[in-house]
Amino acid sequence: MEFGICFKGFVEPERARALVRQAENAGFTYCWFYDSHILWRESFIAMAMCMEHTTRMRFGPCVTNPNTRDWSVAASMFASLAKQSGGRFDIGVGRGDSAVRVMGLKPAPLARLAEFTDVVRKLCSGQEAQYGECPAPVQFSWVPEGGWEMPIWVAAYGPKALATAGEVGDGLILQIADPGICKWLSDQAKEGGVAAGKDMSGYRVMSAAPAHTGPIEEGREKTRWFPAMVGNHVADIVEKYGKDTDLMPPSLLSYIEKRRGYDYSKHGQSDNPFLDFITDDIVDSFAVLGPPEAHIEKLHTLKAAGVTQFNIYLDNGDEEKIIADYGNIVIPAFN
Repeated sequence: MEFGICFKGFVEPERARALVRQAENAGFTYCWFYDSHILWRESFIAMAMCMEHTTRMRFGPCVTNPNTRDWSVAASMFASLAKQSGGRFDIGVGRGDSAVRVMGLKPAPLARLAEFTDVVRKLCSGQEAQYGECPAPVQFSWVPEGGWEMPIWVAAYGPKALATAGEVGDGLILQIADPGICKWLSDQAKEGGVAAGKDMSGYRVMSAAPAHTGPIEEGREKTRWFPAMVGNHVADIVEKYGKDTDLMPPSLLSYIEKRRGYDYSKHGQSDNPFLDFITDDIVDSFAVLGPPEAHIEKLHTLKAAGVTQFNIYLDNGDEEKIIADYGNIVIPAFN
């Protein structure tokens, strides 16, 4: 099991530098950043800064999307970050949620997401690629022979998105820490890869969710925002497939029955006004809460369900304590 942390763009630079140093020393091997440039500061600048204060930790967006930036600009940025970090860069990509919806735009179609991953792969590895309205292929003259082969993780929930994640990705990002749901969804992604003729033996699965190592009542209140955020994606699935579809876990579909909406200007924040449908049981299922020993127990269950990385959304307060508890108690239980 790998361990990561994930920042929103409101963490002050001095504190971000201190937290990544602490996390690397504690045994975390990944640092991810939200990529939502309207709501928070530009994430890739923060990644470059934090790379300079670590030596082993890998970085990446969790997640970027095909619509925010021109594809050659995005690929050039990814390859540049890989170069200056000594290859410590992964790419997390999805159709686009808060980064585009806060501007009133729609997420990218799955075919566009798949094409984006193909173009980015080629350009970062030094190959030429043609896309969009470019009349001729483009190629980076500065990328060395062979370039950089960066793992690409695809965020998905719905059946078609999961199949695409298996077909074009090296890993799957699931914003949830419910072991049963993680297994259900990751199995579909793996089936998609197998159907595409891929060897899925090395396929990776990330559970990205808040964690809090304190009294469970306190943890619930500090992480209640999270199932509401996940509810946006589930609502998309219900709109597309209906609430009675057998393509998704019933427990994932049923919890949004009383959902009234979502304020994207308060995305991922505890003061979002649309949290009243989130019960304690849902918070307990979606996040990892309680004393460190409870975290170890749940994470072993996630590992048995096929999860290979637990990525903590590190924005619920007590960040230094959470990192320390994981470094001293939780991570050693998986080494």
